[in-house]
Amino acid sequence: MIIKDIVYTPKFLKNFKELDGDIKRVASEKEKIFEKNPFHPSLRLHGLKGKLSRYWSISVNINYRIIFEYKENGDVLFLSIGKHDIYRNL
Repeated sequence: MIIKDIVYTPKFLKNFKELDGDIKRVASEKEKIFEKNPFHPSLRLHGLKGKLSRYWSISVNINYRIIFEYKENGDVLFLSIGKHDIYRNL
């Protein structure tokens, strides 16, 4: 997986803005790791299943996830960030 650019949906930006400062900091650090090495073990990258099979998830920490979609042009679209229940709102 080669990352050309990371693009943020309005929903992702809204979710990010509502996060606690510590979670924002960790999420920003994880994004930097993701840009350099999307397969870094700390990200726990995995594809979702079922109706969400076109989406991927990385772990910010034990409770928070970033959900994204990988585009054919190499862009990554960050869709949402939040606790595990964000999967229900995609």
